Amino acid sequence: MRTSLSSLLFASLVFAQSPDPGVTPVRLMDRAEIRVSRVAVQPGAVRSVHTHDDVKYHVWVALSGNLEVTIGTAQPVATKEGQAFFMQKGTPHGFRNIGTTPAAVMEIFVKEGATADNLEAMAAALAAAAK
Repeated sequence: MRTSLSSLLFASLVFAQSPDPGVTPVRLMDRAEIRVSRVAVQPGAVRSVHTHDDVKYHVWVALSGNLEVTIGTAQPVATKEGQAFFMQKGTPHGFRNIGTTPAAVMEIFVKEGATADNLEAMAAALAAAAK
């Protein structure tokens, strides 16, 4: 029983850290007005449908690979490298790598406190992440 409990606790911790196996987000910037993440997506990996209720807007950009994105109740869409999708707060979305090589996504989140004046950070974040 002791081994089973330890195994269960370990499995729970691993699952909590990686709810979508093969999907690895890396936070590139997190400021009061903006958050930027680069997400690596292994072949066949799926990012489950989810929402971001803590942001005002969300921009999802396919950087590389063969990806498919589903937004709201729309049918899944195959993406092209560099293609961007705009979403408002709380929009359900998910994506998956339908290719045989790793893929990458850039996610830019404009937070509730952002104003037109401080959105220059978005341009700087995109430029830095593209390098």
